[in-house]
Amino acid sequence: MLRRIEVEQNDIVKYELELNRKLDAQLGSSTIAMTGHNTVGKFSAKLLRPALPSGDSPWSFVVLPKEVSEMLPRRGRTTVEVALNDHSFQSTLEPDGQLSHWLKISDEQRVAAGAMVGELGAFEITTLPQEPEPELPSDLREALSASPAAKEVWDDTTAIARVDWIHWIVSAKQAKTRDKRIRDACDKLASGKRRVCCFDPSGFYSKALSAPKVEE
Repeated sequence: MLRRIEVEQNDIVKYELELNRKLDAQLGSSTIAMTGHNTVGKFSAKLLRPALPSGDSPWSFVVLPKEVSEMLPRRGRTTVEVALNDHSFQSTLEPDGQLSHWLKISDEQRVAAGAMVGELGAFEITTLPQEPEPELPSDLREALSASPAAKEVWDDTTAIARVDWIHWIVSAKQAKTRDKRIRDACDKLASGKRRVCCFDPSGFYSKALSAPKVEE
């Protein structure tokens, strides 16, 4: 029994090392790619309505063609300039767990672009010179304020690192998991860890992320 546990632990360590190696490679290539505005692709796609819990404001989404997503600087969350039917807005693309991305479109953005759910829209995706500062969730902000050591390291990390810390926290499926991740994040940051460990921002290796389900 002890031997079996040791083997399983070794497998976990090997997985984490391999995952970190792959993520390091992605981060290294993204730093080079994000050097200016660059149109990565133009495409047409049908706007889809997601299956939403009751009470949520209506929105639509599209999944980027893989050949367009492959031109982006990273596999994780990426902020871009979007032109939908020549109406421009800035948005953060979400990874779909299949090495591509999906785009959330508010009804306000859709109406301004003259687009209809269930019909094709003309899209143009352009990268930004650098990743903008992500919006800090209020619960994480409060936790960082209560831990000066964690806040100091947080402020000294890159915007991309902060994007991944936040993504790891908000991707928790349950409130108790989110609370634990916030506590763990503060502990790790306070100990000097600048990047979230063993989080797969693409969702491809962990199978933890996906595009929304389409409304039936």
